[in-house]
Amino acid sequence: MIRMLSFCAGLFIVLLAMQVKASPATTETLALDGLREPVEILKDNWGISHIYARNEHDLFFAQGFNAARDRLFQFEIWRRRATGTLAEIQGEKALAHDRGARLLRFRGDLQEEMAHYHVKGELIVTAFVKGINAYIALTRQNLDMLPFEFELLGITPGDWTPAVVLSRHNALTGGISTELMLAELITGLGPDLTEKILPFERKPYLDPLPGIELADMDRSLMKDYTARAMPAFDSSDLAIAGSVSQLNDTVSSFINPFDDPRGSNNWVIDGSLTKSGKPLMANDPHRSVMNPSLRYMVHLNGPGWNVIGGGEPVLPGVSIGHNEHGAWGLTIFRIDQEDLYVYETNPDNPNQYRYKGQWRDMEVESTTISVRDADDVTTALKYTVHGPVLKEDPAKNRAYAMKAAWLEVGAAPYLASLRMDQATSWEEFRAACAWSGLPGENMVWADKYGNIGWQSVGYTPIRFGWEGRLPVWGNGEYEWHGLVPITAMPHIHNPDVGYYGTANHNNVPKNYPNIFADFYSDPARSERLDAVLSVTTNHSIEDSKALQYDNKSMTATDVVPVITSLRLRGQAKRAQKLMGEWDYHLDRDSAAGAIYDHFESLTLGYLNEKFLPGINTTRQPPIGQRKMREWFKQPPEFVFGPNPAAGRDRLASRLFNETIEQMTEKFGEDMSAWRYGDTHYAEIHHPLQHLMSEADADRLTIGPLPRGGAANTLNANRGDRQYHGGTFRMIVDTGDWDAAVGTNSPGQSGDPRSKHYSNLFRNWNEGSYFPMYFSREKIETATDLRLNLLPQ
Repeated sequence: MIRMLSFCAGLFIVLLAMQVKASPATTETLALDGLREPVEILKDNWGISHIYARNEHDLFFAQGFNAARDRLFQFEIWRRRATGTLAEIQGEKALAHDRGARLLRFRGDLQEEMAHYHVKGELIVTAFVKGINAYIALTRQNLDMLPFEFELLGITPGDWTPAVVLSRHNALTGGISTELMLAELITGLGPDLTEKILPFERKPYLDPLPGIELADMDRSLMKDYTARAMPAFDSSDLAIAGSVSQLNDTVSSFINPFDDPRGSNNWVIDGSLTKSGKPLMANDPHRSVMNPSLRYMVHLNGPGWNVIGGGEPVLPGVSIGHNEHGAWGLTIFRIDQEDLYVYETNPDNPNQYRYKGQWRDMEVESTTISVRDADDVTTALKYTVHGPVLKEDPAKNRAYAMKAAWLEVGAAPYLASLRMDQATSWEEFRAACAWSGLPGENMVWADKYGNIGWQSVGYTPIRFGWEGRLPVWGNGEYEWHGLVPITAMPHIHNPDVGYYGTANHNNVPKNYPNIFADFYSDPARSERLDAVLSVTTNHSIEDSKALQYDNKSMTATDVVPVITSLRLRGQAKRAQKLMGEWDYHLDRDSAAGAIYDHFESLTLGYLNEKFLPGINTTRQPPIGQRKMREWFKQPPEFVFGPNPAAGRDRLASRLFNETIEQMTEKFGEDMSAWRYGDTHYAEIHHPLQHLMSEADADRLTIGPLPRGGAANTLNANRGDRQYHGGTFRMIVDTGDWDAAVGTNSPGQSGDPRSKHYSNLFRNWNEGSYFPMYFSREKIETATDLRLNLLPQ
């Protein structure tokens, strides 16, 4: 049994200490087995570690050691998720996860994998792993070094291997979730209505192949796929760091893959439009708002390396950052990288499937899962020529398997950034991008030599004669014909307009065939970005800060005029006047913003219930702001009736009156006192709070603080209690590397004993950035800890 511990007194002292002003820099010295030469780490006031090494092995050894020192519990859960060993600590409830993780693992050659990401990839990955294990070895000598979560759960950390670093369990993937969502909607609504309510970017052909019954394509097909991404701890003891993100990213994208929360913004601006006269890069990737942060910031200095930025703490290198030559950032570029195959199986042998006119044997592996407080469980993992078998239906002589680009060599997420970290020019950056298989990304670049550019990346299957929109037969007729060369994918160099920005919208050029995806994010963010950047001059870091925290709702610009044209009375009339004076910004102190948000929520609820009764639309309703905005602007008859404009106005009037009645009941008669931030706030709970006493859980809760923004504003804020959005941000002026700034919430460390556990939270909420110093001279002025690592 997992034990409930009381650590109130010690934790209370720690939290008090965290509020004390930072003390002068301290010095620590450690001797480590496996280090070849001395390494110096300067940790600054904001928790960024600046690592100075004399050789590449030691540089990445120190990166692994240092990240594990700050995030050890996050590392341990990551390792167990990657290896499918959660049941060892959780028991039977983790069996489904462990089976899914093992079934959907990368099964290729590890040496080939490591060599893909860098010419010294094997050295880098193995050194990084050795560094992690060196820190774990220290904790075995002194258990007091372990974060409290280990004692709370009654576990100790296990050793890492290169396979954990190269795992795909953290992948942002998509394809079969869309196929199953479409199959469900076509079955329930028919193809015509499905086409009308979904924001297709390509002309949809929604007829299934002869013999394939879409009604058979239910969510049970996603059982292993989803289980591998489920939280490590269920609702009885909450989710842990690193798994809430995967749950939301997978489950919600199955419900609504075209408007899922995996959004981000980035932009690059030419020096002709900037205050400094040099190009500028800004990036804010949107992922889960959680504790600890998904992102971790570091500065790597060694022979051939001088790069600072952020990435996932468990990976070597920097995925978003800058070196002495240029800066780069990323957002998701939608690519359909998966296909669901349906097989006819042999009635006399269900482990055989028909392929190219013959029965072919499935590859069958046996794996044994150790289960806490129970007997081991042995299960079979099956694979076809295409990939892992997700479901078998012997009664119908059917089997279903997935082919996924992310199971190919070179698809470990973000590791291709190792090549980008050393790029010295736009040409070298593009060449590095050619090695980036997963996820699909919009990579942007700005350099001190005056260049800006965009390169889309990611493994894109080539399908001849079919598009991958719905399941296909696995009989050999529907095969991929390789992958699109990444440097042949859409890209731009020094655009005439002087800037380029991406926000997960459909940015495939008109002269390029859209072979990538059916659905993209709501274009509202990209519209707002373009509206601002198209008129920018003398753009500065301060201007990009304001843009990253911009709360203007482009949806409201088309919806509110409908509200202000209605005939209303009483309290609703007064609220209508407030809406007419509103600037469409969902600021945390805005009363009109609070009213609009509630109205939008009621309207989306109505539209989804109208067309999708009984379908679970929690968090990610299939009909989102994009369609609502489109239908309010140009009301269609199938939504509002034979007189669409009048029907729209009647609905808007009813729902606006309901909005005001409900808000008055909740917040009182004085609507000038209503605040958007009263219902939109940031509060980060410790992932194991349900295993603690109430007092301890409260002490480790970070926040609440009111928030502005919404799911489709540049300052992304999804959920009443924000669960997705931008926590890590970075802005770089290539004319002055020391002027770069960033945010990362709640802090760099995952250990409550550290002063860097939550010290960045309040400033992040307020839009206040910290400096990301690059020169040794500036770093020395802000050093909080000097850590000397010596060979043992």
